[in-house]
Amino acid sequence: MRIELTTVPGTPGRPNEDWTTVAVPAGGEGGVLVVLDGVTPPAGVDGCVHGVPWFTARLGGALAELSCSRRDMTLSRVLAASIARTADAHRDSCDLSHPRTPQATVVLARWNTDEVEHLVLSDSTLLLESPDGTVRPVLDDRLDRVPPEVRRSLAATDALRNAEGGFFTAAADPSVADRAVTGRTPAAEVRALLAMTDGATRWVELFREGGWADCLALVRKNGARELIDRVRAVESTDPEGTGFRRGKRSDDATVTYVEL
Repeated sequence: MRIELTTVPGTPGRPNEDWTTVAVPAGGEGGVLVVLDGVTPPAGVDGCVHGVPWFTARLGGALAELSCSRRDMTLSRVLAASIARTADAHRDSCDLSHPRTPQATVVLARWNTDEVEHLVLSDSTLLLESPDGTVRPVLDDRLDRVPPEVRRSLAATDALRNAEGGFFTAAADPSVADRAVTGRTPAAEVRALLAMTDGATRWVELFREGGWADCLALVRKNGARELIDRVRAVESTDPEGTGFRRGKRSDDATVTYVEL
């Protein structure tokens, strides 16, 4: 098994709000992949005394532990329990009803000799590669369906956050786990997994430097850091976002690759 993880902050000196891990249970059969992209609040306002990096670390740790230790639970139930555990850790000190309470996108994958399970919530991406080289993206595109003019307004976007008809992230409400994109694939049909936050998927989705199969092939050949370096290279040629309109010049970027 080949495992490679790389995460790079969008702005030097600013905390990286992404979080990732790959865990292989004792005995070496199967494994778990977790990737989170923390949602940056406007001007640091989120009703929480801890902040987004604290939240993603807590949630990520719970996801990794429960995914490994509770294989009787579906990934949706693992996510719900992890959200509840994390919320309980700061319920008494923070305003969890705030629309910008710390939250994150989620990619979860879990595999054994029989199957590969997956879960995606919000705009991080999971790629599944089959033995014949076919690459299937697992996407939750509900945020993309929000009109650009709405997304340019923080108030309008917050009105759709974790709301019916809008989009969903892992925050303080365990019920959003039922909104995630989930599925199972026979293990014999999966050769590799590639999970990325949207700071890395810009290479495909925003900059159009290649497709999903090109993205996975690049990581396999040159490594996870190469993908992020290429994203940063394009960003540096368009620092003001005139050619490629985006909310941040550079975003936290995480790439996690597992070759089964």
